[in-house]
Amino acid sequence: MRLEDLPYAHLLQRHTGPLRPDARYDTVHFDGLALTGQFGGAHFLECAFTGVRIEEAKLRRAGFNEVWVQGGRLVGVDLAESEWQDAEVDSTVLAGISGYGSAVRRTVFRQCKLEAVNLRGAVLRDVVFEDCLLRDVDLAEARLTDVSFPGSTLDEVRLRGAALKNTDLRTAARLGLPDGHLGLRGAVISTSQLLDLAPQFAHALGIAVQD
Repeated sequence: MRLEDLPYAHLLQRHTGPLRPDARYDTVHFDGLALTGQFGGAHFLECAFTGVRIEEAKLRRAGFNEVWVQGGRLVGVDLAESEWQDAEVDSTVLAGISGYGSAVRRTVFRQCKLEAVNLRGAVLRDVVFEDCLLRDVDLAEARLTDVSFPGSTLDEVRLRGAALKNTDLRTAARLGLPDGHLGLRGAVISTSQLLDLAPQFAHALGIAVQD
């Protein structure tokens, strides 16, 4: 998708200056900005973010509804208890993110890199991670419903205590799950993935496999 393809593209107005906590931003285009500071509780509706860098910022309990993020870089950002709905995040780096307790619904992450992202206790529903790299992502105690990972690489993704429903891992490029079978109840995996995980299942069941 391109900026001009957004249904609200003709309404966008370019933003300059800092963000304000608890402010509401409707149909605003944030382009090429470097943002830092505390603006928790801010709400973004039908906004576009292109080439935006957000570092060491506080966005706790922020709301992102029908937003489009392209080519962004979020590093060390506090997004705990934030809400994302009907969003698209494309070609963006998210590193050192605190996103525990967040709610993410009907959102697509495409060609993104998520590294050291804490999503403990988050709720993900109708979420797609397409061609993404998820490295050191903590989904412990999270609830995932109708989530898929087509073409994505999962490296050190923790699911201990997670509740999964219709979570499709079959098309993931790689499953690196340090917790092994823990948290996989409710997931859909392929036969080849099952064979890869077989040693961990056997170990959990106390089965010694010897030839």
